[in-house]
Amino acid sequence: MTPEAGRFLTKAHKHLEDAATMLGVGLMEAAGRTAYLAGFHAAQAFIFESIGKIFKSHNGVQTEFLRLTKADPRFTSDQRIFLSQTYNLKTIADYETGPSAEVSAERAADAIEAGNQFVAHIAKLLAPAQSESNPKP
Repeated sequence: MTPEAGRFLTKAHKHLEDAATMLGVGLMEAAGRTAYLAGFHAAQAFIFESIGKIFKSHNGVQTEFLRLTKADPRFTSDQRIFLSQTYNLKTIADYETGPSAEVSAERAADAIEAGNQFVAHIAKLLAPAQSESNPKP
């Protein structure tokens, strides 16, 4: 794995830790937004490892991730749409107002769980392959 991709994954894991903390203290909007950001950085790692580019916009990352994983059997449809689904939580947290602009504890927790699975899956895909003749203890 390149150092760039490793830094993206480190940031993704940090966001997941932060999201869990936010959920624990009742900051549901922040927890949902941060779960999305974890996936955003994991997707950046996957994109960089795949094509050597960094995309700056949310739309650019989402579009390129979908393009790269379209025919990739290593990704489920739920994993492919994780970013677009959780981006809605970021939108609520950043822009929406009023009573309908709230993120429930259940929705935030679901986003964090899905984010954990998404980041772990990408980290596993990008991890250096172990040599069968030299397995880790």
